[in-house]
Amino acid sequence: MKATETSWGVTPVPDRLRTLSLVDGLLLWGNLGISLLVLVAGALLVPALGLKEAFAAILLGAVVGNALLGLAGLIGFERRVPAMVLLRDPLGRRGSYLPTVLNVGQNLGWATFELIVIATAANALAGRLFDFHTRWVWVLVFGAVTLAFALAGPISFVRKWVRRFALWAVLASTAYLTWWALTGADLGHLWWQPGKGGLTFWQGVDLTVAMAASWLPLAADYTRFNRDGRGAFWGTAVGYFVPNAWLYALGALVFLSRGLSDPAALLPALAGGGAAAALALLALTVDETDEPFANVYSASVSLQNLFPEAPQRVLILLVT
Repeated sequence: MKATETSWGVTPVPDRLRTLSLVDGLLLWGNLGISLLVLVAGALLVPALGLKEAFAAILLGAVVGNALLGLAGLIGFERRVPAMVLLRDPLGRRGSYLPTVLNVGQNLGWATFELIVIATAANALAGRLFDFHTRWVWVLVFGAVTLAFALAGPISFVRKWVRRFALWAVLASTAYLTWWALTGADLGHLWWQPGKGGLTFWQGVDLTVAMAASWLPLAADYTRFNRDGRGAFWGTAVGYFVPNAWLYALGALVFLSRGLSDPAALLPALAGGGAAAALALLALTVDETDEPFANVYSASVSLQNLFPEAPQRVLILLVT
């Protein structure tokens, strides 16, 4: 069977499969930057930091974190191999095995955590709208969607899902939730209100950098399919920067403008914010499946560093 990007292993990607454009990269990483977890993380910055200080920490942290992410993506493009295979040069083949095992473990942990976040948000929405409270059903549903995306591969994911549906739904939803958070809020008061302490500015920067940095061990798994270095760097760095910074800021804004006292209350507050807010949260919840997709796909690709002859699709099924 002719190898395609959906099943390409750990050997350098040939030119015929390097088809991701700059726009594709922007869409892929832009979609990966949309995360309910980022919304909640943004809420963690306040009220310890004031809104103005939180926004400054978000901007600085996002610039630093995404510059590093772009560089990781550029290295993956230049070497044409997955992230864990890149470690063979400095560590040797066997030396790369331990980081590979750790990376597989962290990918599985993130995928599990993301599915729980998605299921929790879906359960909150279903409870509000239909009085239906069964979280495990949503874990199974979104687990199946994750499996389908991982089997399709990153290029099909971008061109058949993100370009046609996810991009427009996410843009509309995030724009609406931003408007909803601003409606009735005294932005001038919130902007100049000082923080209450408990978190320093640089800790806020670290928290923002961490989200982009968490993708460093995965970046090359996707940018090895880029057509050129420009698309690999800028598609990754800018693509992830825009939604990442936006959602961090939105999480902080919602927390303050809605008078919340616990970051865990943020998603239920959105679910209870009226029909339009609930629909916007629903769109973000469905789109969230790109996060476990990326983790499942990268875990499978990483396992191929240990078992290069194993079919990628079989590993995806086992991981999921």
